Order: sequence, then structure tokens, then C-alpha cells
Amino acid sequence: MDSTCVNIPAWEIRHQISLDEARSLPCLAEIDVLVVGGGASGVAAATVAAESNCSTILVERYGFCGGAAVAGLSGTICGLFLASEQSKPKQIVFGFSERFRSELARRGGVTPPQKYGKTFVVTHDPLKWRETADSLLTVSGVRVLFHTVVVAVIMDGNRHLGVVIESNAGRSVILAKRTIDASGDAAVVARAGHPWRFGDQGRIQNPTMFFRLGGVDVDRFVAHWGEDTISPPEIVEALTAADRRNYDLPRKKIWIFPTTQPGELLVNATRLSARDGSMLNVINPEDWTVAEIDGRRQVREYARFLAAHVEGCERSFVIDTGVECGVRQTRSIEGLQTLTNEDVVAGTKRPDSICRSPWPIELHAGDKPKLHWLLDNYYDVPFGALIPAAGENIVVAGRCLSAEHEALASARVTAQCFEYGHAAGVAAALSISGGAPLHLLEPAAIAERMKKAGSAL
Repeated sequence: MDSTCVNIPAWEIRHQISLDEARSLPCLAEIDVLVVGGGASGVAAATVAAESNCSTILVERYGFCGGAAVAGLSGTICGLFLASEQSKPKQIVFGFSERFRSELARRGGVTPPQKYGKTFVVTHDPLKWRETADSLLTVSGVRVLFHTVVVAVIMDGNRHLGVVIESNAGRSVILAKRTIDASGDAAVVARAGHPWRFGDQGRIQNPTMFFRLGGVDVDRFVAHWGEDTISPPEIVEALTAADRRNYDLPRKKIWIFPTTQPGELLVNATRLSARDGSMLNVINPEDWTVAEIDGRRQVREYARFLAAHVEGCERSFVIDTGVECGVRQTRSIEGLQTLTNEDVVAGTKRPDSICRSPWPIELHAGDKPKLHWLLDNYYDVPFGALIPAAGENIVVAGRCLSAEHEALASARVTAQCFEYGHAAGVAAALSISGGAPLHLLEPAAIAERMKKAGSAL
């Protein structure tokens, strides 16, 4: 679907310029690989590209990397472990995901596996996540530009040549042989005017505001409420029975995770929507502002409830919220291939895979989330889901891959985003070294290099 067919405000209008127009601006760099966005996929893509002897720049709007995992404080690495009725974790996703997790562990920045329904997750320290990313990017030789955003895309016909960036220093140009859009929002793809989709016919998943709760007797909390980080029945019943005149608690099913820090819990409890209950479009800055303000208000309500009703939280207090609300979904590209809902449900395996995912369809939309477990199974994500159907010299990584609505509700999580970035970084390097367009690369060649780096495919 062409973005011009979507009911979008003025700030969604494509913004591309020619090379001649770009020459009116100072050129900051001419490089091999440009990575836009420093979330899990961007860190993986930039590190892998630089380690493949490509001159690489990573552009990130905040002063740190981490994306939804850190700025959004989602706080867990999901998607590493098989879902099963068994009580022991079975890891099936490795590669860059495991490289990052093990480095976090070396720094004391990640928990052992924690029970999450029928699977497991690990919870990480947000500061140590940033420091781990800093180290990987610095050691590999990536040139990092924090506090910098992309405002336009430089095109020659259908070919991507680079971007215009803006910071407090003003505007300048980066020319790149290959661009990796790891923005999460398909920001480069959209500015170039390539086609994309927006959720289920314009409806996306609810955002949420995570928060950290300090002053908790975690041992008492776990002993009383159990080790499953999906809220136990007792908490759900308490939420249901809470005096609605005293609390505003729009969500009854909540997630609580012990962290690496003593006396601390990570809480995912809010549900953010417009005042009338309608969807918030977090591409729209007005809607996003509503989400941020109401998110902080809801955090105080849930924290007040937890202190009054939950064992171990009697003396608890809010440490912080995410720098931004947690965004689950915005744009999805129209790719050469699309991960379908049926691919996920059926556990489709494929020879062109660059990542496997055992994560359930976890669809947060409306009043009641949908949860579909993939018990003792996983599906493969094809390389073509990272290649836009239009445009040359560009590949995406992260949750903006080409996927149907419910498929994305499974494929968007952190472990998989690390591996999408891994694949994109390998693909960019192979494309440059071999002189082949990205869409003509053999997925098997990408997978082979990823397997040598530890990926399970």
C-alpha cells in the first residue's frame, strides 16, 4: 500500500532530495554503511558492518543506545527461549543476541532466566545495556553520532545515496553506499516515499509506560506471589476487587520482573489510549504526547495500588519511568517477502531464514490482549522481509520489517531484533564487497556467515 493512500497528517509527507540539492549542505562523511537508529537491531547492524571492514556511522536521536529496551525501559530480552509446558529454559536463539546477553552477564547486568508464562525471559539493567552497546560500537570502530536525527533522504531515482542529518550543530550530509533503517519506525523508508503499512488497516498495538519500583522486599514478593512474571491470579483478583473510586487501573493483567538490583521490580502495567478509549498513533507527536503524560499518571496509580495491596511492596516507591513510553508498533515496510500470521501460527520453516523466533503472538490492542503460544516450536523469518519492495541500497532491521499485524506481535521482540540487525550488517557488507544489489544476495550466504558467528539457523 502506498503511503499516500493512508490518512496521514502533514508531518508524514515524504522528504527526499537529489544529490545536487544535497551539495548545498556541508558533507560530514562519505562512508560504506549508515545505520539509522541505535536500538538492539541498530547496535547489532553497526557492530557487524564495522567488524566486516566497512566504514560505518550510527545515528541515534538520544544520547545513548537501547531504543525500546532502554529509552522505553522494556527491560527484558524476550525471544531467546522455546515456549513449553516444561519448567526449564531451552535457548534456541543465539548469534548476536547471545553475544550481547553474555556481555551483559559479564558486567552483572542481566538476570538468569525468569519464568514468563510458558517461556522465559531475562531482565537487564538499562545503564549496563547502554555501556555494553558503547563498548561493542567503540571497539568495532563504529563512528557514533548521538543527539542526531535524519530529516531527509538523498536519492538518485530509486537509489539511496545517503541522508541529511540535523543536530545542534545544524544540518549536514552523510553519503553512504548502503543504508540500514533500524529506526523502528521505518523513518528512512517513509521519507524516501517507499510503500509501508500501518498495523491492521490503520490500527496498531497499544503503547505502554514501564516503570521501576524500588524499596521492595523482593524475597517476600516472590515467596508470596510466585516466580511467574505474568501477574499471578491473586494480583489479578486484587486488581479486579480494587475500589474503582480510589484507583484508575485500566489494565488487569500486569507483568512484574525482579531485576539485577536489590529491592527493585520492573513493572509493565499501563495501557495507553486516547481519552475516549481510541487508539493512539504514536507517529503523531500530539498522540505520543498524550501517551507520555497519561503514562506517567497511570504509573502513579499502579504504584499506589501495589504499595497498598501487594505483598512485599508496602514501602515501595517509583524510581523512574522510561525516557519514552514503550512503543510496540508503528510502520511496517512493504517488503520483497512478508512474514504472515499463518507463518507464525504454523511454525513455518524456510531455507531463506535469517532468524528463528519462538515468541508467542502477544497482541496488545483494545481492552483484552491476545496471547497465542508456540509450544515447542518456532518459525523462520525470511531475509526478504528486511528488503523494501522499492528502493536500492537500503535494508531494514528491527520491528519495521515486513510482517502482517499479528505476526509482528510475535516478531518484534528484542532477541529477534538483534538477529535482524546481525543479518542486515552482514548483508550490507556482502553487498559492498561483492558489488551485488541487496535484493539479489543469496540468503544462504548471509545465513552461513551468521552461523559462523554463532547464530542458530
